[in-house]
Amino acid sequence: MIVEQIHNNSSNSNNLESSKVLISAYACRPDKGSEPGVGWNMAQELVKHCKEVWVITRTENRSSIETELAKNPIPGLQFVYYDLPYWARWWKKGERGVHLHYYLWQIGAYLIARKLHQKNSFNLVHHVTYGRYCAPSFLSFLPIPFVWGPVGGGEVAPSSFRSDFSLSGKAYETLRDLSRWIGERDPFVYVTARRSAVAIVATPETSACLSALGTKRIETIVGQTGINQQELARFEKLAVSSVETPVRFISMGRLLHWKGFHLGLRAFAEANLEGSEYWVVGDGPERQRLEALASKLNIADRVRFFGVLPREEALDKLEQCCALIHPSLHDFSPTVCLEGMAAGRPVICLDLGGPAIQITQETGFKIPAKTPEQAASGIAEAMSKLATNPELRLRMGEAGRKRVRESYSWEFKGQFLTRLYKEVLAQART
Repeated sequence: MIVEQIHNNSSNSNNLESSKVLISAYACRPDKGSEPGVGWNMAQELVKHCKEVWVITRTENRSSIETELAKNPIPGLQFVYYDLPYWARWWKKGERGVHLHYYLWQIGAYLIARKLHQKNSFNLVHHVTYGRYCAPSFLSFLPIPFVWGPVGGGEVAPSSFRSDFSLSGKAYETLRDLSRWIGERDPFVYVTARRSAVAIVATPETSACLSALGTKRIETIVGQTGINQQELARFEKLAVSSVETPVRFISMGRLLHWKGFHLGLRAFAEANLEGSEYWVVGDGPERQRLEALASKLNIADRVRFFGVLPREEALDKLEQCCALIHPSLHDFSPTVCLEGMAAGRPVICLDLGGPAIQITQETGFKIPAKTPEQAASGIAEAMSKLATNPELRLRMGEAGRKRVRESYSWEFKGQFLTRLYKEVLAQART
């Protein structure tokens, strides 16, 4: 059974004339980052340029969305809330079973979308979240132009790094590879790729995967995530000093094997910078292994694990550090790298996936990822350069803030999507 609940706001006319856009956003919340933040920020940015934007999202997002809209109404933005009946989702607990739930949810979302289109005659449909190239979007079957993305998932951990993973980490990567292989052979994925008027990607790895599936037009956006003006103002208030005593590095995020924080610890030990510290904010299944590694490397007295912290406390920790270390092995578009740059901190990452697009030679260091030993040595060298050169830290930090303001604001992304929408609609009329 499909349960449909609609929250309406008044319509608004903008420079896309009278266009009505339908968005699928499985993840969409104003009080979250990552994918939920992408769904929310894209919707509220796009409605500035369209007459109406309708968003189909999960029922569990309703409370936070309506709380935000009660405080800050957004004319023209309308939400439809839907979830699978309990008997079809009882097995989903947190992240467990999320991909199957997402697949099944989209079938119901399509049935709702078809009814909505019959009533409202949308000009365009856009699948926003989740964005996995190997999972289909059934909204592509609607008889209107279909925009897909930002899409990711083509990024993979180099095989030479997998020997470092725990047994569960190796199993995860094997299952992820299998999921991608199956997805690439799903006829609905094939149809989604072929029916897309345009697919939006953030990395060359995903672009190559979509090309192989036969996607006609692929556009690259500078990352899936962004920073809004309020967040920018908050990050730019964080102090940047040319003198930190002691010099501190920080990693922030879930402690997962593919985040590569073990490489950061090895690099910190190899750099052997007198009086320096390494802070880790976040929690996850790898924490015990990381703590054991710090002890094994004889750096446990200079490494602090803070666990999960409230937002303001996490930003306070970032403010006390001189650089962000994010050696992820297959990230699509991590928000934390943008936050590090917005805070005026150089970022050290691997030359892989989304971080390699986000970070430039002016804003940090992109370390080649050939072997774990080589990568750790490269990170250690970058740490040493930043620790001994305060002017470099300041210069990179300011360049990072400039890059986020110019290329990663949600306003910039709204302009990018507006241009694409106009081109897609113009092509549909010919």
